[in-house]
Amino acid sequence: MTLEKLAALQTQITELLGDRQKSSEFIYGELIVTVPRDAVVSVLVSLRDKLGFESIMDVTAVDYPERPERFEVVYNLISLTRNLRLRVKLSTDEQQPVPSVVSVYPAANWFEREVYDLYGVLFSSHPDLRRIMTDYGFEGHPLRKDFPLTGYVEVRYDDAQKRVIYEPVKLTQDFRNFDALSPWEGMTNVQLPGDEKAANPVKLMKKA
Repeated sequence: MTLEKLAALQTQITELLGDRQKSSEFIYGELIVTVPRDAVVSVLVSLRDKLGFESIMDVTAVDYPERPERFEVVYNLISLTRNLRLRVKLSTDEQQPVPSVVSVYPAANWFEREVYDLYGVLFSSHPDLRRIMTDYGFEGHPLRKDFPLTGYVEVRYDDAQKRVIYEPVKLTQDFRNFDALSPWEGMTNVQLPGDEKAANPVKLMKKA
């Protein structure tokens, strides 16, 4: 996709959306349009019907805990007829629901459920907003930056009770000691980035 085609698309979108667009920018060769939360349904209808973005490839989110509206909800659209891709995003917090776009793109149903499950973003008018990846009764939202890597509970099968049981995590996050310097532990002949502290097996063989 050439930069000229994206620049022309940016102009079309700006003219089409007017005040329904907060900003548009190029990041790593991709066009990203930021819109108000309450306008997302009408924006996607316009992009689908007027500019040919007939398919939604994904709905996801990014968590920025330091922001007043900590979540960015991201919609990845594609126009097969025009061979163009577009990213639309908006911001929200833990309380303000985002209008569901299932009425515009039915495929967004499970995508929005995933964002709700993993981030806790609410979608108003969603036909079936419930968890889709975590277990029944799961507490919290695992992709939030403040969710502990250990989680809150651990699952095991109890042979005496003949069922799966949930127990509080015994090892708290504060006592986890992570060492990400040597992911491969020197297992290759070539020293990989991040593997500086591990012994190189070739050098050990030469010393022997």
